[in-house]
Amino acid sequence: MRVTFLNPPFLKNFSRPQRSPAVTKSGTLYYPMWLSYAAGYTEAGGHLIDLIDAPAADVSENAVIERIKKFGSPLVVVETSTPSIYNDVNFSGKLKKKLVREGQEVFIVLVGTHVSALPEESLGLNASVDAVAQGEFDATVRELADALEAGQELESVAGLWIQKGEKGDEVVHTGERVPLADIDQLPFVSSVYKRFLDPHHYFNPNALFPMVTITTTRGCPHRCFFCVYPQTMMGHKLRNRGVDNVVDELEYIIANFPEVKAIFFEDDTFPANKKRCIAICEEMIRRKIKISWTANARVDLDQETMRVMKKAGCRCLCVGFESGNQQLLDTMKKGITLEQSRTFMEAARKTGILIHGCFMVGLPGETQETMQETLDLAISLQPDAIQMYPVMVYPGTAAYAWYKQKNLITSKDFSQWLTPSGLHNTVIQGENLSAEELVRFCDQARKKFYLRPGYILYKLVQMFRHPSEIRRTLKSVRTFAKYLFFGSDVQKESVAQNS
Repeated sequence: MRVTFLNPPFLKNFSRPQRSPAVTKSGTLYYPMWLSYAAGYTEAGGHLIDLIDAPAADVSENAVIERIKKFGSPLVVVETSTPSIYNDVNFSGKLKKKLVREGQEVFIVLVGTHVSALPEESLGLNASVDAVAQGEFDATVRELADALEAGQELESVAGLWIQKGEKGDEVVHTGERVPLADIDQLPFVSSVYKRFLDPHHYFNPNALFPMVTITTTRGCPHRCFFCVYPQTMMGHKLRNRGVDNVVDELEYIIANFPEVKAIFFEDDTFPANKKRCIAICEEMIRRKIKISWTANARVDLDQETMRVMKKAGCRCLCVGFESGNQQLLDTMKKGITLEQSRTFMEAARKTGILIHGCFMVGLPGETQETMQETLDLAISLQPDAIQMYPVMVYPGTAAYAWYKQKNLITSKDFSQWLTPSGLHNTVIQGENLSAEELVRFCDQARKKFYLRPGYILYKLVQMFRHPSEIRRTLKSVRTFAKYLFFGSDVQKESVAQNS
């Protein structure tokens, strides 16, 4: 069967696959990684695939429909997100109407964090949508393609919510899908990128440009109350790819993407298993893998492990410090201490690894005083870069449930999660702070951090000493400077760069 995997048209450079989807101020644009993994897995099951990333390639609705029509796909897998959900289901309706009118039957299944959290509600938005694949969807989509091709009943495919009845007034849940235990079964996601995507379309300010994003694990053992992927799709059980499997893919990338300067490991926490992290790094060193890389980490990472990571090519780590107040950290179930944050930064400086620090405000119990503590922490830690934003809440997370229960979510319209220009919009208020106060603080905080004479001198020296940083830094400055100097384009806009 021919299967199209679609990141559907919306706003140009809308970064739908990231944890907080938006058009970002930093120019960040994520690869459609989960969609690409599922495409590769479905192809390995004997099906023909096409992959379209419309926001990255700036492909119009009509062009997408024509490509799907020409490919002849009886099954289209549509990635969704909370702020784009109305657009996504409406486009699915247009797609189906056009194809059916021209005599081509098509089954449309929605995937992603939003529909995993709200499957029935999502199906109710448009009768043209046939199903939702809830949670981790690689195996669900492949088995769905098998069943459709064989003319079998779809109730045999676990993980689906199927819309039935002439008016779509009946919804059938086929049961929970058990996540893949052995994720080495998944083909290299980079092999899918190679055939369908252009690495120059994707950017992360924390990695050298251009870069390729992969993941070496699924699931996260930690319980941060805001983090969307573990709570809606991948779960909290950590599943690891084998060391050789990971390093084999790095060799594949180096051989097949000569233009690529870096790898981004998009695991929730790349060094979650210290022994395995060191083993991967040592294998990279043994095989003489020479490429810069960036990963997500936590402040409980020790200097010994960092030293091995640096030797293996680690250039930067993205780390959630989140708050400068210990009580707020405990309330959000972050599982870290302020002392760990300080010790971590000292170790990072000693090993020469750059740190991108993530901070948020508007947490339960937040006040003007605790926000100032967060800014003070950010300045005292002196990471290479920061993001500071009001907490973003998404259906399916404990954070969304808490703010909803407290009547602190200011809109029920998911399109309001974005500003008119597609940037993050603040849809929560604090118990003691308005949305406007949260945004205003973040606007001021980023100016105080980035416009310090010492920070500007640091970046100039960095580019002089490391010319490889110039392209990445200038690209970030071009896209981010207008927000830094002129503030938000609307009053209630979050200043998140990426999450």
